[in-house]
Amino acid sequence: MTTEVHLSRVEDEFTEYSYPVERRALAESCAGTTVLFADGDADLGALLAEIDQERFESPEDAFAALQNVLPIEAVGEPGQSDGDA
Repeated sequence: MTTEVHLSRVEDEFTEYSYPVERRALAESCAGTTVLFADGDADLGALLAEIDQERFESPEDAFAALQNVLPIEAVGEPGQSDGDA
């Protein structure tokens, strides 16, 4: 896996692995890879380690699970309002 990847390209990067894959193995393999968000970044391995699911059946499955642990900085434009004003 590359050392930096935009969030929109993470699923493509996941296709490099054989499935099914254990969460722990994927997290260890992705450790040190920086995923770039709309506003900030995070270690992909650390994000994967936060997922409760123990095994992924496909790249799509891994990416869908990842969506549930992304920080708020991962989506939208920086400073964008949710319309609460």
